[in-house]
Amino acid sequence: MTKGTKRVILSWSGGKDSTLALEGLRRDPHYSITALLTTVTEDYERVSMHGTRVSLVKRQAEAIGIPLETMPIPRGAGNDEYESRMRKMLTRSRADGVTAVAFGDVLLEDVRRYREERLAQVGMKGLFPLWKNNTTDMARNFIEAGYRAILSCVDSHHLDRSFVGREFDEQLLSDLPGGVDPCGENGEFHTFVYAGPILRRPVPVNKGEIVFRENRFWFCDLIETS
Repeated sequence: MTKGTKRVILSWSGGKDSTLALEGLRRDPHYSITALLTTVTEDYERVSMHGTRVSLVKRQAEAIGIPLETMPIPRGAGNDEYESRMRKMLTRSRADGVTAVAFGDVLLEDVRRYREERLAQVGMKGLFPLWKNNTTDMARNFIEAGYRAILSCVDSHHLDRSFVGREFDEQLLSDLPGGVDPCGENGEFHTFVYAGPILRRPVPVNKGEIVFRENRFWFCDLIETS
């Protein structure tokens, strides 16, 4: 790390927005990414909201070549519990010289404001390398760059069961109903990236059972293979 380079943690879900944020940060010589930080629902050992197995995200981080840190939270944890645990983790990181946390957020002003306010409490800043990017361009550029991803979770309020487990490709983009953001920026769907330019090798994965949870979300159980 060169003098003056800022140490950064990247909030990591294993999905396409995290991936594109990482790609952007790596092109900027002012930042050194020290870790990928993933929130995990400890009862299930899965990435919160995305439903991806932690074992897969670990394989993904190994293929990228950046250490993975996980922050476990109980199932159904409220904001107070989440914020308390996150504050403790970030305080430790701040003591180690980390000055910022980066996120793959693109559009939601309230989410960005919330993150910046909480980070300020521990003397850190937020970075948003994808902020206000055109999501149609983002989706197409992601595909054209050679990334491969699977929809691991869809919100049934926006998409039906047939979309979960599908590849994130041009056909999927053309099949999305009107009003659904092509990058799922309103929470319509989440993805897991298993191959592409920032991964030194693909993460071998099979599609398993599809389940309906919380009376709202369809999940495709992605299973690592040898």
